Amino acid sequence: MSINRYEENRILSANPVELVQILYDAAVRAVEEAREHLRTGDISGRSREISKAQMILVELSNSVDCVKGGEYGERLVGLYYYMLSRLVESNIEQADGPLAEVVGLLNTLQDGWSHVTVADLEVVTA
Repeated sequence: MSINRYEENRILSANPVELVQILYDAAVRAVEEAREHLRTGDISGRSREISKAQMILVELSNSVDCVKGGEYGERLVGLYYYMLSRLVESNIEQADGPLAEVVGLLNTLQDGWSHVTVADLEVVTA
């Protein structure tokens, strides 16, 4: 996955909330690309994009502090694992339904994170 200088600078200067938002953006983009490759019959492209989305979900899952996040953190990790399983299912069955579901879930999470600030995180982790 190559990134340009602008994206690299954006990532390096991002705060934790922005990093999560960047990851959600990239995950949505990867799943949408996988859907397009599925439509055009590009098997390797579809698999490559699904793999990108899976790597991003694993990274998001690893970043959750379930001790501080408690039940909410555990539920979020569970949702990430559910999305991972749906991506695997889509790749094996070459089906769009699971991809569409994952995009919907990611968009919902992305929307939620668009309202979060660094100050919100400090309150939760204090």
